[in-house]
Amino acid sequence: MVALNRKRRSSNEPLVRPEGAVRISKKARHSSTLASIRASRLPTINSVPEAKTEKLDVFVWGTGSMCELGLGPAASTKEVKRPRLNPLLKKEDVGIVDFAAGGMHTLALDHNNQVWSWGTNDSGVLGRDTSNATSEKLKDMDAADSDDEDGDLNELESTPGLVQGLPSDLKIVQLAATDNLSAVLLENGEVYAWGTFRCNEGLLGFQDGILIQRTPKKIEGFENVSQLASGKDHVLGLDTKGIVYAWGNGQQFQLGRKIVERTRMTSLEPRSFGLKNVKFIGSGEFHSFAITTDGKVLAWGLNQYGQCGVAAEIEDEAVLQKPTEIEALTGKDIVYITGGEHHSIALSSSGEVYTFGRYDMKEVGIPKDKLPEYTFKDQHGNPRSIPVPTKLDSLPPVKTVAAGSHHSLAVTTDGIVFAWGFGDTYAVGLGNLDEDVEKPTRINNTATRDHNIVSVGAGGQFSISAGVKLDEDASEDRTEKIEEFEEELESKTANGH
Repeated sequence: MVALNRKRRSSNEPLVRPEGAVRISKKARHSSTLASIRASRLPTINSVPEAKTEKLDVFVWGTGSMCELGLGPAASTKEVKRPRLNPLLKKEDVGIVDFAAGGMHTLALDHNNQVWSWGTNDSGVLGRDTSNATSEKLKDMDAADSDDEDGDLNELESTPGLVQGLPSDLKIVQLAATDNLSAVLLENGEVYAWGTFRCNEGLLGFQDGILIQRTPKKIEGFENVSQLASGKDHVLGLDTKGIVYAWGNGQQFQLGRKIVERTRMTSLEPRSFGLKNVKFIGSGEFHSFAITTDGKVLAWGLNQYGQCGVAAEIEDEAVLQKPTEIEALTGKDIVYITGGEHHSIALSSSGEVYTFGRYDMKEVGIPKDKLPEYTFKDQHGNPRSIPVPTKLDSLPPVKTVAAGSHHSLAVTTDGIVFAWGFGDTYAVGLGNLDEDVEKPTRINNTATRDHNIVSVGAGGQFSISAGVKLDEDASEDRTEKIEEFEEELESKTANGH
């Protein structure tokens, strides 16, 4: 098994336009304006969400060698094997109401409409200046022996701090985070973003003429947005008319349109690509999703492990070049869908969970002896992927899910978190593990045992959750209920069901 720890990249790239970049033409801008006029005539089918207000306790776990956990600079915070309450984000002091996990950083919104950030800031994703840290002892990824196990972390990156330069007169209703970019959606449907996008060749840029944007900047001309969805280095936007936009890196067709070298800088502005009548968008790292108003689930982008859930050739670098219906999810009333690097998770309105994609790090949560007949196997007969969405029967009803690069999380309607997938980075929150977690397993530890978890997030090698504490009677009733479910499930498994 290869190590998945992500290492710090150098932040010394010059802030200049990449060689060969072109400015967006007047013709392209004119076409965008005409598209906006046509869209204005469509009926409104989506609304901008309301700002969240419930103050939450925040828990973090996993590998924090890149400051991902936000627990401060002490070297002891580099590995947290089970959920730990973040003492720097106390509910009574800060009052976090929402968060978003990127690949190596996190954004969190407090009840005063302020955004906090922590994690690696090489690409400007924290939206604040961290250059004056005094305890920076991490080595550059290009240096020999770049893993520094004993040194403290960068104090400004590892400690939650306030993002600078966001409008104060408009409420923030959603946060979004990729590997290298951060964004917020405001109550008036406007979007602010900062950071950059990367591609196979290195830095792609933030916008034409801006390589790295280190403070929040309004995305001009992008209005009436109702939802954002973030991949590894691309972002989707859904507007109130049901039109989907995409921008960022499109080398795996995750933008829903072909990107050619001579015009690739145009991919750095949100553009529609013909997808309409959509009520929800989701994203994996290199693939994208949409749910239409008539309940169809569409996917496009990288599909070499069947992570798009579409019957197509499963091979290295296989892609779906345009939105294609996931027929196996038709009629399932899917309300939420997301993905990791090579796997995906879909959630129905009744709380059923469907997974598909890569198998070898147990991302799909299906034990080897329960693999379906349509499992794709390599030339040696080893299971490689599950290319068709498959229901997980080992979970009680679920209210939300999250996908990290190679691990998965699900929260039951009672607020209990189950985890499965790659175990080496502790991102599953189940303590020391000898192997990956092949099926959904309840996280049962002192810190979160009495909490109703309301939201979860998953990054490259870490996880985050937030919730409210239950009273003693409610906690005991919930524990009894989930233990009964697990006992019944174990009995069924023992009897071959």
